[in-house]
Amino acid sequence: MRLKARLYLTVAAIGLASLLAAAPARLSAQTAVAIDNDDIGGVVTGANGPEAGVWVIAETTDLPTRYAKMVVTDDQGRYVLPDLPKAKYKVWVRGYGLVDSPKVDGEPGQQLNLRAVPAPNEAAAAQYYPAIYWYSMLKIPDKSEFGGKSTIPEKLTQIDWLKQTKNIGCIGCHQLGQQSTRTIPAKFGEFKSGEEAWMRRIQSGQSGEQMTNQLAGNFGGAPFKYYGDWTDRVAKGELPKSKPPRPQGVERNVVVTSWEWGTDKQYLHDLISSDRRNPTVNANGPLYGSPEYSTDNMPILDPKTSKVTFFKMPVEDPNMPESLGPGHAASIKPLQASAYWGDEKTWDTRANNHNAMFDKKGRVWIAATVRGMDNPAFCKKGSDHPSAKVFPLERSARQVAMLDPKTMKYTFVDTCFGTHHPQFGYDANDTLWLSGTGPVAGWINTKMFDETGDAAKSQGWSPFILDTNGNGKRDDYVEPNQPIDPAKDKRIVPGSGPYAVMPSPVDGSIWFTTGVFGGPPAFVRFDPATGLSEVYNVPLPAFGIRGGDIDKNGVAWGSASSGHLVSFDRRKCKGPLNGPNATGDHCPEGWSLYKYPGPGFEGIGDNSAESSYYTWVDQHNTLGLGENIPMSTANLNDGFVALKDGQMVMLRISYPMGFYAKGFDGRIDDANAGWKGRGLWSTNGDRAPWLMEGGKGSKPRAVHIQLRPDPLAH
Repeated sequence: MRLKARLYLTVAAIGLASLLAAAPARLSAQTAVAIDNDDIGGVVTGANGPEAGVWVIAETTDLPTRYAKMVVTDDQGRYVLPDLPKAKYKVWVRGYGLVDSPKVDGEPGQQLNLRAVPAPNEAAAAQYYPAIYWYSMLKIPDKSEFGGKSTIPEKLTQIDWLKQTKNIGCIGCHQLGQQSTRTIPAKFGEFKSGEEAWMRRIQSGQSGEQMTNQLAGNFGGAPFKYYGDWTDRVAKGELPKSKPPRPQGVERNVVVTSWEWGTDKQYLHDLISSDRRNPTVNANGPLYGSPEYSTDNMPILDPKTSKVTFFKMPVEDPNMPESLGPGHAASIKPLQASAYWGDEKTWDTRANNHNAMFDKKGRVWIAATVRGMDNPAFCKKGSDHPSAKVFPLERSARQVAMLDPKTMKYTFVDTCFGTHHPQFGYDANDTLWLSGTGPVAGWINTKMFDETGDAAKSQGWSPFILDTNGNGKRDDYVEPNQPIDPAKDKRIVPGSGPYAVMPSPVDGSIWFTTGVFGGPPAFVRFDPATGLSEVYNVPLPAFGIRGGDIDKNGVAWGSASSGHLVSFDRRKCKGPLNGPNATGDHCPEGWSLYKYPGPGFEGIGDNSAESSYYTWVDQHNTLGLGENIPMSTANLNDGFVALKDGQMVMLRISYPMGFYAKGFDGRIDDANAGWKGRGLWSTNGDRAPWLMEGGKGSKPRAVHIQLRPDPLAH
């Protein structure tokens, strides 16, 4: 193995290497930083000496796409930016209590001592706070204003309101609280009040109709007053009441690398890097993006070369309408002009690639549209398909496709049920389970599909049936609107249907988060062997649920709207898991709640305003915190958060500000390479990438998050 030349920082080199006008404070020999010839290292100092827990960021445009790397200083202000591709970089310091330092030139193998710039006042410092610190300033109506006692529609509760202002509504699509959303764009013109400004704001672009239907329709326009008050107070100079702490402990060991990919007009919903079950699949390989409603052009990033290519996803019926408009969460045309793109139509997809998963062969299976909404005959009433005989399905808005990266062949897999998130099971058939399936559990036997190419024969679906008569087998059942019959089972429609899907590695059961957009939020367990289901409702003080995952012990984890990471352990249940009383609230002892970090809204008790979109469990220690570590997207905290030994660990993306993810996964590129051979992968998933730092022209960024053993490892 060839050893790279090592460079050592001396006291004399500190002064010579510094490119800043303000000379750093005199440093002792103990602060020497060792680097290799592909690293940049040095010391960050401020007016009072070394600056601990601040970020050093290096960025270049010399590579095929814009590339950046960021690290955190140790308690002596030292830093090492490791493993940089050969290029010329701009390097600067960012941190809480500071403003960005001047960007200086740097190259790998160079020592750079940097001078931190203190914020001249609290207002300047607050511009670098994560969005949650600003968004938590939003006022929440008191409980006394609900129930028909104000302009808020009578049917709504305070919990409904909080879910809408968090991960089930607004923050289900983009971050709120960053600079672009806590202010009103000047291009909208002048308004009498912030309330009027917000009425205009939410009509912008191709999501304008959806936003208006929620806030002006479902909520009777009442939220405009509160959002307007918020931005009016910000405009008058009001600042967050709390300040973010600098990274501490293991948080200082994080290395983040980012690449621009996608375009400045289209967003990415997600990416995939490996097989969830076997994270060495696609080692060192390309990443595949999911553009959802924005475009049919799937970006593919090769992290080794920093090259981005695009694959145009076809559809089976080229004459089908766009996957926009009625029945979809995006409109064909803008309702009102965008402050950034005017009346331009920027989204135009048919394929509607929502998200994808690798199989063990290295193929990418995608929740994607392949044809119009009307289902083929084999799905419908009168068909002899076994599942259609039990529960016929008339329409599906999204189906499945498969891309083989070796040949770039794109295969259509027409499904009767809708699709949203795919996930492979642990069975011999490599069954692909889907969410977004509405009133049924839906699956594809991929082994059979590989053997036959027959999508109809290879798929199945089942309604959700509770074993309310308690005999352990599926019998005739009553419908959801009928009372329980002691001699029969009962079919349920779990609210808005399955959202996250989680095959258990323990017993082959399939878990879902359900009731995300309507109905009681819950985990639902489906047993493929019996066709029976169980439901476990989220208990107070938690409420709402969105993304979820399962650990190696069969414990389900999820992102709750209440600002909690929640878990449910079925093994803790004391009472019967079936029978007439097993209808959702029968196992409160199975639940555990962990509050997310960050400030909360005032007046509603101890809470976090964090609005996590998705939760994922690192079953295989792909990051380095250990096996079976649950992690969530921290959508208002500019990154991710992990639960380790009962403590929350922030994995923050410091640049560009406004990072917002909808999913992530882990990959092991080389199990023998220590921290360098593993890491998490994600992408900025905000529907409006121009809202993050950089504004118009900003593109989504893929990120690689690694955890080294100490802040100076390289």
